[in-house]
Amino acid sequence: MEIGKTIKEIQIGDSASFSKTISETDVYLFAGITGDFNPMHMNEEYAKITPFKQRIAHGPIAASLIAPVLGTKLPGLGTIAVESSSRYLAPVMIGDTITARGEVIEKDEAKNLVTMKLTFTNQHGTVVIDGYVTVMPPLEKFRDKIKHL
Repeated sequence: MEIGKTIKEIQIGDSASFSKTISETDVYLFAGITGDFNPMHMNEEYAKITPFKQRIAHGPIAASLIAPVLGTKLPGLGTIAVESSSRYLAPVMIGDTITARGEVIEKDEAKNLVTMKLTFTNQHGTVVIDGYVTVMPPLEKFRDKIKHL
């Protein structure tokens, strides 16, 4: 295993992304994990009378797609999320392919904190979620310990 980038290795403007198609299974598993069985997500007949006219995925499913970016790409292994915010701008439909992208916009080396702008788009280029996340990238002193795992 290789530890992620340290704060000294990260540059303003660095970015990484991850894409996934949201499936029926994802929606059912998320409902089971969270207990959110809102019929807007689970019941096709109910969903037909909503503004969306069809079932939509839970917003946090799409928002959680930033996790593989932070934990495996940028900063990467050893990163700790500190704070996040999201705005849900458009529905995510079952079958949509969502790309979660994070871009470094601020660094605070004294506190070992990095702030990233988040953008989540569907396969049509529509921004469905945007927001920010502040993370603590891994510390240099953990590199040798991680190599032995």
